[in-house]
Amino acid sequence: MGCTVNGREYEAVVDPRMTLADFLREKLRLTGTHLGCEHGVCGACTVIVDGAATRSCLMLAVQADGAEVETVEGLAEDGELSPLQCAFKRNHALQCGFCTPGFLMSVTAALREESVTTEEQAREVLSGNICRCTGYTGLVKSVLEASAGKDGNA
Repeated sequence: MGCTVNGREYEAVVDPRMTLADFLREKLRLTGTHLGCEHGVCGACTVIVDGAATRSCLMLAVQADGAEVETVEGLAEDGELSPLQCAFKRNHALQCGFCTPGFLMSVTAALREESVTTEEQAREVLSGNICRCTGYTGLVKSVLEASAGKDGNA
């Protein structure tokens, strides 16, 4: 199977039953994609496949053949955090950090589709991911800030 991950092309022989999450973590050593529930419920394994937020624990690696995959490792450019990552940092939207990559990827995909202007919309964007630490207040603030286009380095 072959795919592009974070702009880099990869070719690999994979077991037909290997999940995309395991492929990313084990074959490519991109360990930012976390495995939580392995049932598609928690969102920790969310990546972007061909522009859509996708639970990588539910997708087989062979299904990504020819696809463009983005992981949390691809968000920062030239060593600089993305505006969304900066908003997460500034608004204390992470604690233990286990859920953070999935949230970042889900929000990234959502913000590419449309702006988020209300707290209700932000909560809807975040609703597919579970965090047991933060209480969501910082996450909501981060989504709204990033959507408003505030400078990520302020």
